[in-house]
Amino acid sequence: MMSDRKMEDNEGMSSYMIQVNNEITCLMTQNDCGTEATRSEEVPFFLRIALFILLVCCNVLVAKYVVFSYSIAPGVSFFYTVVALMIVTTLWFGMYGALAAYAGCYIGAGILSGVPPDVSLYWSLADFWQVIIPLVAFRVLKADPSLRTLRDLGILVVFGIILNNIAGALWGSATLALSGSIPWAEVPSVFYGWLIGNIIVCITLVPLGLYFITPNIREHKLFIRHYWS
Repeated sequence: MMSDRKMEDNEGMSSYMIQVNNEITCLMTQNDCGTEATRSEEVPFFLRIALFILLVCCNVLVAKYVVFSYSIAPGVSFFYTVVALMIVTTLWFGMYGALAAYAGCYIGAGILSGVPPDVSLYWSLADFWQVIIPLVAFRVLKADPSLRTLRDLGILVVFGIILNNIAGALWGSATLALSGSIPWAEVPSVFYGWLIGNIIVCITLVPLGLYFITPNIREHKLFIRHYWS
């Protein structure tokens, strides 16, 4: 009788432990699912718009200041520090950053700096090229914007410092000449002044901003991992 009772007690204890383990497993599963649901929760669209407006305002203010202070041609600054801000925010916030770069250039470096509004519409694409080229390169080549490897840094140098600024300087100086804002004879000096100044700014500020700040920005829901989300 004692053995039978012990066996019954052991079986009851085993059943109880199994039930407890199952409940713990269910709770853990629910917590994991809840965490995933929270992570995948969509950011309200008005926050994206608010971010976009904030970026535009920052780009306009800095662009206007540096063009006013270090101008070498209508809308062109040798010390165009805002290009660094435009590149890093585009790599963080995708197309919202890219469109904010265009808008910031159109208003700050363009209209407020003496470039006619109709000319600024296509001239400001220079800043758009300067940010969209590194954005596409980072997304297609799956580079890490926090620059944790030499490959990431190499992609930034090629597409986020050299090629993008060549494209921007070429487009900007040529469209100024096409619009009659500068004579064609000044295109080489404007091109090289734009290019050299941007490269100096980008190689100095962009890697530092990406390396040290990206890990914190990446934790925020507004961080864009692709182009729009």
